[in-house]
Amino acid sequence: MSAEILTLTDQDFGTQLQQENLPVLVDFWAGWCGPCRMVAPVLEEIAQENAERMRLGKLNVDENPQTAEKYGIMNIPTMILFKNGKEVTRIIGFRPKSEIIRSLEPYLV
Repeated sequence: MSAEILTLTDQDFGTQLQQENLPVLVDFWAGWCGPCRMVAPVLEEIAQENAERMRLGKLNVDENPQTAEKYGIMNIPTMILFKNGKEVTRIIGFRPKSEIIRSLEPYLV
């Protein structure tokens, strides 16, 4: 099963998260952010390997400042795992794949 990546916006953020049955890892990023570009393929790989257990969403903080502000995003990349629409864990900055998986594992179905 391949993992579809959700493109999230200020307008549909809450709705998209509520519609998902699986936990959603949201990558708060920007095009100019070097560490964001480094972590993106790692997150996509994790999403592919765990397609039955989670979804990956991406929110560009420059284009969607309201949601970034609502969740207090001060540094990017920030990855927040939402389960049933609620934040359950947060990872800030570039991290190795093994560390990201270790942070997510307790919350995946």
